[in-house]
Amino acid sequence: MKRFLDCLFKIIFGRTLIIILMVLLQILALLGSFFELRTYYPYIWESMYVLGALLIIFIINRDEPAEFKLSWIIPICLFPVLGALIYVFVMGNFGGIGLKAKLGRRIKETEGMLFSDDMTNEAIGGCPEAFQGFAFYMENNAGFPAYHSTSAVYYPLGEDKFADLCLELKKAQKYIFLEYFIIERGKMWNTVLDILKEKVKEGVEVRVMYDGMCSIMLLPYQYPRELRQYGIKAKMFAPIVPFLSTTQNNRDHRKIVVIDGKVAFTGGVNLADEYINEVERFGHWKDVSVKITGDAVRSFTVMYLQMWNVSEKGEENYKKYLKNIVFETPLYHDGYVIPYGETPTRSAEVGKTVYESMIDGAARYVHIMTPYFIVDREFLDTMRYAARRGVEVSMILPYIPDKKVVYYIARTFYPELLGAGIRVYEYMPGFVHAKVFVSDDMCATVGTINLDYRSFYHHFECGVYFYDNSVIAKIEKDFQDTLLKCREVDFDYYKKIPLYQKAVGRVSRLLAPLL
Repeated sequence: MKRFLDCLFKIIFGRTLIIILMVLLQILALLGSFFELRTYYPYIWESMYVLGALLIIFIINRDEPAEFKLSWIIPICLFPVLGALIYVFVMGNFGGIGLKAKLGRRIKETEGMLFSDDMTNEAIGGCPEAFQGFAFYMENNAGFPAYHSTSAVYYPLGEDKFADLCLELKKAQKYIFLEYFIIERGKMWNTVLDILKEKVKEGVEVRVMYDGMCSIMLLPYQYPRELRQYGIKAKMFAPIVPFLSTTQNNRDHRKIVVIDGKVAFTGGVNLADEYINEVERFGHWKDVSVKITGDAVRSFTVMYLQMWNVSEKGEENYKKYLKNIVFETPLYHDGYVIPYGETPTRSAEVGKTVYESMIDGAARYVHIMTPYFIVDREFLDTMRYAARRGVEVSMILPYIPDKKVVYYIARTFYPELLGAGIRVYEYMPGFVHAKVFVSDDMCATVGTINLDYRSFYHHFECGVYFYDNSVIAKIEKDFQDTLLKCREVDFDYYKKIPLYQKAVGRVSRLLAPLL
């Protein structure tokens, strides 16, 4: 109740209410113009029906999932003029043209900085052909090479990551980069901030970047200015502005920490107290993270600097942060590590491809933890085919949701999953926020990418893929330990789900690709 009242107070007396009111005024103005067009310009109005028909033909022939096409065709058929105008506004993404150009320029600046060395390429040549092909795709098409000299530590809970993160931050000597979707003041962030202040005094360069959504409810709009007063370089990615724009749908959902180019963290854990169970929102919060140490940190350093410089002028001295990296202890070969990123500014869905490749390549099992499950038919069929050819496909979802409508949509998939032999579990103590795939004791991935359209197509995301690495056994053990706290879903369980939840889920599923 206290949290709800605090949120209500921020909405009423903060910048949030102004943003909401201004956006509503713009929507009303657009609707007013729409009806004025119908009343006073009937010829233009009639021509818009032709535009709607042409758009439907265009949508049908687009290279995109059928669910996307259906989500647009239905509103255009029901409301030809309004639907056509909204489609042009949203899919034209005129505001995103600048973002794409800026990020493209930064990516071009870093060409040649990420690569597999000759020793790693030679070692990959001795691996099974399936991994050779995957590594080739990741480096030559996605731009993310494999590294051989990197170790990893897996954290099955946010609390575990938090404790080690603080220790690693205190060791920093040159620079600290933080990039998070959510930062909220409380025990976790306040503790981290105190360390950052001390490191700045020691001469360490500290950069903090968080998504602009935080300014709606969690942080003051001018919070970066407050951080700069401590000597911290700080900014919001894509600040929320009170104007209708499709670019505001492209959020920075990444969680990245880079320390001296030696150590990097990623995973689902944000810098807020619910992620370490310091406060309870949806029961026990199950989340995971991973730390890597070694050559693979280079990819996270470059990914961070690319995103930081999207809104900067001039050029970054990338090499400054990539050279003269000396490790206190010798690095050793522990399989292969491939950090990777996802961006809505390019057509390739890297995160989705990583997940699908693990399912396609599985011979014995694929185990999944995800907070959301809203996928297209192609992805669903990949999972079902794996189960039908004898692979054990098991998935853990939350029992207590953070977003009820999304939860209802996920449950509409249960009959299709169970019918194919896929085993579905719900985490009874609370909410699962982990994004984990592990397969055949041979490969795994941990990151920020949910099984939903937003992560696959709209957000900036990241993850790290492991092949033949010792950390994979720890990830699989955590999955098995988590199963002990879960209830398995069957058809009887599904039948008992309230009818209104099924109805809301089914209707919402039609528009899920647009949410």
